[in-house]
Amino acid sequence: MKLVADTIACTRGGREVFAGLSFSVAAGEALLVTGRNGAGKSSLLRAIAGLVRLTAGTLALEPDGDRSLAEQVHYLGHHDAVKPALSVGENLQFWTAYLGGNGDTDDALAAVGLDAIGHLPAGTLSAGQKRRLSIARLVAAKRPVWLLDEPTASLDAPAQSDLAGIMDRHLHGGGIVIAATHADIGLKSARSLRLGAA
Repeated sequence: MKLVADTIACTRGGREVFAGLSFSVAAGEALLVTGRNGAGKSSLLRAIAGLVRLTAGTLALEPDGDRSLAEQVHYLGHHDAVKPALSVGENLQFWTAYLGGNGDTDDALAAVGLDAIGHLPAGTLSAGQKRRLSIARLVAAKRPVWLLDEPTASLDAPAQSDLAGIMDRHLHGGGIVIAATHADIGLKSARSLRLGAA
């Protein structure tokens, strides 16, 4: 499996965000997308996820399968998409079903350290706990490509370490991680792609 971007370009709000961008990421590899604010990191992840239209070039997951690229990615953006009135566990069950997963949500909550509070309303969670709940979706609904936009935002040091372990296990299982970040996220063997001017 390999994600291939061939001379892709993106325009948002009448401004060219990036153009002529080519790269590939194979199974078991991680790519860190870096650059200044406004360089197009989030736009790139959203384009791979199928949420933003490219103005040129192609994106493909090779070999082609029965599912589209968008159906094979997890996109973890800036917003955690948590419904406050539902419990922590109910939120994860909803997203797992929506994303076509059949994983054990209890195991996913345990992986991010939220298993003891799965019964609580999600509206009571701190920002870091909401982020961990979003990360639990990665574990509960299996998809090969993870697109992570500032994944360590709001996470304390132990939760960052847990996330690094979760990403390592995904990579060792043949998955792909593409993360837009300004900080070290604990992936020592990751390659880097810098967007925008140096």
